Amino acid sequence: MRRARRERQRYERQEVRRFTQRARRRRAGLLGALGAVLTLAIVVGIAVYSPLLALRTVEVEGADRVSPASVQAALSDQVGTPLPLVDLDRVGDELRAFPLIRSYSTESRPPSTLVIRIVERTPVAVIQSGAGFDLVDPAGITIERSTARPDGYPLIDLPSADFSSPRFQAAAAVLVALPADFLPQVDSIQANTTDDVMLTLRSGKEVLWGSGERSADKAQVLQALVKARGDVGSYDVSAPDAPVAGP
Repeated sequence: MRRARRERQRYERQEVRRFTQRARRRRAGLLGALGAVLTLAIVVGIAVYSPLLALRTVEVEGADRVSPASVQAALSDQVGTPLPLVDLDRVGDELRAFPLIRSYSTESRPPSTLVIRIVERTPVAVIQSGAGFDLVDPAGITIERSTARPDGYPLIDLPSADFSSPRFQAAAAVLVALPADFLPQVDSIQANTTDDVMLTLRSGKEVLWGSGERSADKAQVLQALVKARGDVGSYDVSAPDAPVAGP
């Protein structure tokens, strides 16, 4: 009996030692992991808030009509902010104040540069407005105002500058479908209805376009007709599979 008790006590002591060792190893591992996480957090915090990563330069790419200096001035309140903490929502608010900016993207270039890539609105037509002319994009956003009609852009003939009207939208959609190298050949465009669009070329020839359906096909057909039948006075591409070159 005594021997059995001694054996049992020895076994229990061994189990206690093994449990204690395992608990110590677990605690050591946990403390090591916590220490690594804490060290990493401290390093990241130092890096994020380091003056070496403070924003110093705003580079603007893709600007033509938009002034890069104006964009940089609008974002000047971000200068000095740690680069990872630049308020991109605030940047977006500032850039939306520029009507000529259609879209943008940002890129952080450590240690201290923020790149703003701009996509400007593309002019597609001219609208007569009062005593002058507005150069507009397909959405009707005014890109430029002038007293003289800008060269190289067709005039959209509208009774009023209502850019939300179906007539403007139909005319703009047709102009967007035209190849960029052909667009300067168009003098004016008129949409009596969304299904009755007419173009007048700078040569004085008229084009019956019809509706906005299959505009890409109609644009290709019109280019081919103008090249092959330059001796006629009108073209009908309302049915692009059966175009007509008139007298």
